[in-house]
Amino acid sequence: QVQLVESGGGLVQAGGSLRLSCAASGRTFSSYVMGWFRQAPGKEREFVAAITWSGSSTRYADSVKGRFTISRDNAKNTVYLQMHSLKPEDTADYYCTADPSYYNDNPRYWGQGTQVTVSS
Repeated sequence: QVQLVESGGGLVQAGGSLRLSCAASGRTFSSYVMGWFRQAPGKEREFVAAITWSGSSTRYADSVKGRFTISRDNAKNTVYLQMHSLKPEDTADYYCTADPSYYNDNPRYWGQGTQVTVSS
């Protein structure tokens, strides 16, 4: 069992930056692929980024590539999403996820979400 708690969301102006954090419980954190998904009001949930257990591989949605960076600190059981050059269309609830698979679009574990609002 893995429990995930996100933090770091908030209101930011377009062009600004935010860093989301996700604290995970459980001694097997380092064995999971960690990811971020988001869901904007009235839209379907979408994949944002994922990182392998070692941190050696990452993948991103095309919409955030070059602007967002996912990283993890296994010693702290924490995964991060650094977001730069934010756009109003990045406004959404952001969810941290954990799953054994690198390509699962429906991860096994989800956090409760943190809200990001980007004003124009």
